[in-house]
Amino acid sequence: MPHEIPPARPEPDDRYAIVVAQWNQSVTSVLLEGAIETLRAAGVPDVHIDVAWVPGSWEIPLVAQRFAEGGLHAAVICLGVVVRGETSHDQHINRGVSLAISQISLQFDVPVLFGILTCESMEQAVDRAGGAHGNKGSECAEAALHMVGLLKNLPGA
Repeated sequence: MPHEIPPARPEPDDRYAIVVAQWNQSVTSVLLEGAIETLRAAGVPDVHIDVAWVPGSWEIPLVAQRFAEGGLHAAVICLGVVVRGETSHDQHINRGVSLAISQISLQFDVPVLFGILTCESMEQAVDRAGGAHGNKGSECAEAALHMVGLLKNLPGA
């Protein structure tokens, strides 16, 4: 039977960064609440959760990169909402931000979680921020906790 590597439990000194977009704040604030509640439930104290608000989702990667390169945070959680409009603007935002987030994670060897909702409508966004489809901010925080723990237990870590 193969050896499965379980994630380690969160450690008291682990710090988490959350970068959240102000654009569509009625939704992003709910995502943020979900992420913070999940981190707290895992034993992460408020003083180890750093939150930075940026104007919109496009600005998330730069601040996420600063957090990742700083070496103080075990993971960076990125939260935003991009809703399709009448033009292709949303596609350019989504593509650029998603590529940047993945590159930051690999470059700095830090989990950088993609919690940016890419929706067809505000109704879909609300459904994913505490509505019918759960809270994607909370799910992002759960993924961050899992990845931090897994990386600690990987051989050679």
